[in-house]
Amino acid sequence: MTKMFKIALPDGSVKEMPEGSTPADVAAAIGPGLAKAALAAKVDGEVRDIMRPFEGDAALALITSRDEKDALELVRHDFAHVLAEAVQNLFPGTQITFGPATEDGFYYDFAPAPERGPFTEEDLPAIEEEMRRVIAADKPLIREVWDRARVRQFFIDHGETFKAEWVMELPEGEPITMYKTGHGEADWIDLCRGPHLASTGKLDPNSFKLTRVSGAYWRGDPKNPMLSRIYGTAWLNKKQLDEHLLRLEEAAKRDHRKIGQEMDLFHLQAEAHGSVFWHPNGFMIWRQLEAYIRRRLDATGNVEVKTPQLMDAKQWEKSGHWGKYRENMFIVPDEIPSTDDDAPVLSGKADLMALKPMNCPAHVLIFKQGITSYRELPIRLVEEGCCHRNEPHGALHGLMRVRQFTQDDGHIFCREDQIIDEVRAFCELADQVYKDLGFPSYAVKLALRPDKRFGSDKDWDKAENELREAVIAAGMANENFGWEELPGEGAFYAPKLEWHLKDAIGRTWQVGTIQSDRVLPERLDASYIGEDGEKHRPIMLHRAIFGSYERFIGILIEHYAGKFPLWLAPVQAVVATIVSDADEYANAVLAKLRAVGIRADSDLRNEKINYKVREHSLAKVPLLLVVGKREADEGSVAVRRLGSEEHQKMMSVDEALAMMLSEATPPDLRGA
Repeated sequence: MTKMFKIALPDGSVKEMPEGSTPADVAAAIGPGLAKAALAAKVDGEVRDIMRPFEGDAALALITSRDEKDALELVRHDFAHVLAEAVQNLFPGTQITFGPATEDGFYYDFAPAPERGPFTEEDLPAIEEEMRRVIAADKPLIREVWDRARVRQFFIDHGETFKAEWVMELPEGEPITMYKTGHGEADWIDLCRGPHLASTGKLDPNSFKLTRVSGAYWRGDPKNPMLSRIYGTAWLNKKQLDEHLLRLEEAAKRDHRKIGQEMDLFHLQAEAHGSVFWHPNGFMIWRQLEAYIRRRLDATGNVEVKTPQLMDAKQWEKSGHWGKYRENMFIVPDEIPSTDDDAPVLSGKADLMALKPMNCPAHVLIFKQGITSYRELPIRLVEEGCCHRNEPHGALHGLMRVRQFTQDDGHIFCREDQIIDEVRAFCELADQVYKDLGFPSYAVKLALRPDKRFGSDKDWDKAENELREAVIAAGMANENFGWEELPGEGAFYAPKLEWHLKDAIGRTWQVGTIQSDRVLPERLDASYIGEDGEKHRPIMLHRAIFGSYERFIGILIEHYAGKFPLWLAPVQAVVATIVSDADEYANAVLAKLRAVGIRADSDLRNEKINYKVREHSLAKVPLLLVVGKREADEGSVAVRRLGSEEHQKMMSVDEALAMMLSEATPPDLRGA
C-alpha cells in the first residue's frame, strides 16, 4: 500500500500526496497555471527545489514571481551557476570557486587557466551570449547527495583544486549536495547547497546583464591566489532589468565623488588614505548638520560630552571589542623606545593603546564617575565623536566607507522601566530628523540575536521585546514604515532597531540605529543605586541618527544630486553682473545678503552672463541674482533658481532677502 503524506497549504487546506511526490506535483494538482508559475517551495519554512520529494507530512507554500524577495534570490543564484557553466564552456581549463547571489545580482570567482590570463570586460559579451544558449537549452537542474570523499575525488579528477580544498573543510559525514545541469554524465556539475529552479529555461534570458570584472583573492586572503570575479545584475524580467539599469545611470550622475569635485566639497588622497580633506564648501554642510542636530538633541534632554581618542587596550578587552574589532583597530605602544643611543631602552613589552573605533566604553567611564541614583536616570550622553577603524584599502569608497569618521553617537543609561519610553522618544526624534532632511520614506527593522553573542537568552528575550514594544508604541510597527524583523542580524551584544532611508531614486541606505544593551554595563561594572538602596545595572541604549557625518553627507549629496535645500547649501546665492557698470551695485547687494547671514558670493568677471549661469549651475548654487544697469537703477535683482524651468523673476532686493531668509531657515527653527 502506498504511503501518503499530508501536505498543509497556506489557505488551511490539506492535500494527501503519495510518497515520492514533490511540491511541483502539488502545484500541478491545484492547477496548470500554478504549475507553470511555481519556481520553488517553502517546506516547513525552508526554501527548497520544487522537484525535491517530500520526506513526510509538511507545511507547503509555493514560491512564484509574486514572492519577489525569495524569487529574486533563487533567480540570481541560478544566474551565477549559468555564468560558471558558460565560462567553462568558452574557456576550458578555467577553475570554478564560488558565486553567491548579491543585493542586485550575483558574481562568480574564477581561476582562469594560466595561459589564458585574467578575464576582462571585453570577454563579457561572449559570456552573456553563451549564458543565453545555456538558458535556451532548458536543461533540468538536478540535486544529488554525495559523500565528502566522492566530492573531493570528483574535483581532483577534474582539476578543480579550489573546490577540492574547500570540500575537506566541510564536516566529515555530512551529506553534500551537488547540482547537475542535465541528465547526462558529461553535463556540467557544481558543489552547491541550493536550492535552484527546476531548469535553466525558467530564467528570462533578457533579464540579466554582466556588469564588470575585478580581482578577488581566494577566500579573501591576500596570501592566496588572485581570482577573476565577474559581476552581473539579474531580475525577474526585462522591465525590472531596464529599470535597474536606468537607476544605475542616474546613480552615476549622482555619484557623491563626482559632485563633490564639481562643488569643491572635499577630496581624498593617498597621503591620508581613508580620511577626508574637507574643503570650505563641504565643511559648511557639515557645520549646518552639526548645528541642526545639536539643537534637536539639546531640546530633548541630551548632554554633550567629549572623550579621548586613545584608550588603553585593557579597556577594550573588558568591553569585549578587542576580540571583535582588534584587526580593524589602530594600535600603538604606550611608550616608544628612544632612538638616542645614550637613552635607556624600554625593557619588556610596552603597554598597548588603541585609537577608539567607537565611543561606547568611554561613555560608560563617564557614567561611572561618582555615584548615580535611580532618580538621576535616564542620563542621555551624546558625542560628536571622531573614531578610527583600519578598513582594508579595497573596502574604502569615497565618503561612504572611510577610516576616520565622526559619529553622531549617543548612549542613554536608564532603568528597565524607562526603556520603552526612551526608545519610543528616540523613534519620534529620528522621524522628525529624517523628514526635516528630505527623507519622508523609510523603513524600520528589528535586527534579532545572532548565533555568536554575549548575554543570556533571558536578557535577549527582554531586549528584543522592549524594542518591539517601543516601535509599536511609536506607531511604526506596520507596513507604512516597512516594519520587518531580521533574524540573526543583531550586534554581538544587543538587538537593534535600524532605519533604512529611501532616497530620491529609490535606493535604500541603513543609517540610524538604537540598541538595547545589558552586556556592556555588566562587563564594565556600571551601576546605580536603586530605590532599595542596592546597586543595580543600568540598561545602555546605544543610538545614532546620522550614523557618521561622512557617510550621511555622501548620502545627502546623492539624494539631492548636489541641489541642496537652501538651508544646507554651502553657497546659497551668487550675485552676478551683466555689465561692469553694475559692479558697485552688486557689491552692495552682496553686503546686504551677508549682513543677514546669507552665504553669498559675487561674480564680477568680464564674462557673458550665460557663461556665468552655466558655471554656477554646475556648482549647484541654488540662487543666482543677476544685476545690470537697469537693476542698479531700480534697486532690484533678477532671480534665477537652480533647476527651475521658469525664467528669471524680477524682485526688489528686500523681497529677495525675505524670500531667501524664509528658505534658509533650518527646519527646526521655522515658526520659532
